[in-house]
Amino acid sequence: MLTAQEALMRLQEGNKRFVEGKSTYNTNDTRRRNELVDGQTPFAIILGCSDSRVPAEIVFDQGLGDLFVIRIAGNIVAPSQIGSIEFAVETFQTPLVVVLGHTRCGAVAATLNQIRQPQASRSQHLRSIVERIRPAVEPLSEIRTDLAHEHLLERAIRSNVRMSVNQLRHGSSFLEEIHDSGSLWIVGAEYSLESGEVDFFES
Repeated sequence: MLTAQEALMRLQEGNKRFVEGKSTYNTNDTRRRNELVDGQTPFAIILGCSDSRVPAEIVFDQGLGDLFVIRIAGNIVAPSQIGSIEFAVETFQTPLVVVLGHTRCGAVAATLNQIRQPQASRSQHLRSIVERIRPAVEPLSEIRTDLAHEHLLERAIRSNVRMSVNQLRHGSSFLEEIHDSGSLWIVGAEYSLESGEVDFFES
């Protein structure tokens, strides 16, 4: 099993290949598929947004069995996401968790809009996503009234990633203990829709 540092380097190298158009990802690898029938050992866990433009395996140029991916709008942290990460860490000893946000995130933008111009939502489930993002972005919206919406959104996206990282580091005694021992890294990153690059900014 890779160390957390080695796992992070593997993701960075894969993203570099993706950006340069040199991806090696093979969706028709029947040998690898057969190898995985009886088990898996993913080297990284990705908590990412559901946005169709940010598929983690492709962005990091990884194949079958390499990543344990959890996707939800706004890459938010809720009990089911924490439980899924705990499962992967405990079962597979996966050493790295990455919270992967992305530029122009619609869920974060919707939260900012809701803060600025509150409207009744037809969906209580959609409201639950907005309410989980709100604590990360509301202070920015209140303090930085001088920022244009686009720049405010950029800061809010990163703030939301940082909040999710913090929730994973401290919202689970199981994860916190392993993280504090150094055996598990929980880091934040942002994918650029424009360049394809992933910036690991919260480590």
